[in-house]
Amino acid sequence: MAKGKIYQSLSGFYDVLSDDDDQIYRTRARGNFRKRGLTPIVGDEVEFEDGYILQMLPRTNSLVRPPIANIDQAIVATAVKEPDFSSNLLDRQLLALEVAGIEPVIYFTKTDLLSEDELAQFKTIAAGYRQVGYEVVLPASAFSTDSLTAIKALLAGKENVIMGQTGAGKSTLLNHITPQLELETGEISAALHRGKHTTRKVALLKVGDGLVADTPGFSSYDPIELDARELGQYFPEFKRASIHCRFRGCVHVNEPDCEVKREVETGEIMQFRYDNYLQIYTEIKNRKPNYKTK
Repeated sequence: MAKGKIYQSLSGFYDVLSDDDDQIYRTRARGNFRKRGLTPIVGDEVEFEDGYILQMLPRTNSLVRPPIANIDQAIVATAVKEPDFSSNLLDRQLLALEVAGIEPVIYFTKTDLLSEDELAQFKTIAAGYRQVGYEVVLPASAFSTDSLTAIKALLAGKENVIMGQTGAGKSTLLNHITPQLELETGEISAALHRGKHTTRKVALLKVGDGLVADTPGFSSYDPIELDARELGQYFPEFKRASIHCRFRGCVHVNEPDCEVKREVETGEIMQFRYDNYLQIYTEIKNRKPNYKTK
C-alpha cells in the first residue's frame, strides 16, 4: 500500500502524487466511502493501492468552497473593479479562513482600472487590513514586478489555495507568476457584471516554489456555521479589543462600554468591517434551525 496526496479531482477520479516514487496515479474512492459519508478532496493525504483510495488520513484543515484540505495559506484575489470591490465578500472569505485556521493573504487585482484618487482610497483600505494583521499586496499597477515578487515569496514552500469572486483574476494572476501554466481565463460578462466560470476542476499546481490550487470562482459566500456569540473571535481586531469590554461575552452590538464600538468611533477599527460584522451576526442570529435528517 502506497501513500500520497491528491493533486486533482475530476468527475469521481483522483490523481494522487505518490510519496514513494513522485509519480501521479489515477484512482477512485472505495465504494464504502459514500456509505460512510466520506468524500476525498484535493489536498487529502491518502493510502492507495491498485487504483483505489483505501484510507483518508486525518486533515489539519479543510474548506468547503473551494473543496480542499491541508492548506497552509490562501491568496484571496480581490478585484477593485469589474466586478466592483465588495468588502462584505472579502470579510466573509477572511472569516471562513479564520474559522478553518488558514492564513490569508489579500491580493488586490485590476488596480490598472483605478484613478489616482481611487488608488489612494485602496491604499487606505490596504493599510487598514494590514493593521488587522493580514498580509496585503496592493500592486501600484496590475501585476507589477514588485507585487509578483512578493506573491512568489509568500507562496514558496507552502500549499496554497487561490480563491476569490468569479472574474477577480485568479487564473490571470497564476499565469503571470508561472506563464507555462497557460490557464484559460474568461472575459467578464458585461450584461451580468459577473464572471464566467472558466475553471472546471480543482487541482494543485506547481507555482514558483510552492503549490497552488486553482479553483472555481464564486459570487457569494454563505453564512458560516457558527454560534453568533463566537463571531467576534474570528475578527482579529475585535478579539484584541474585546478584552477591554465591560462585559465578558460582549457581542459588540448593544452592550454599554464596548471597546470594539469605541474603536470603530475613533477609527481604530474600520467602519465597514464593523458593518459587515453586524450583517453577518444578524444573519446567523436569524437563521432557522435545520431539522432535516441526512
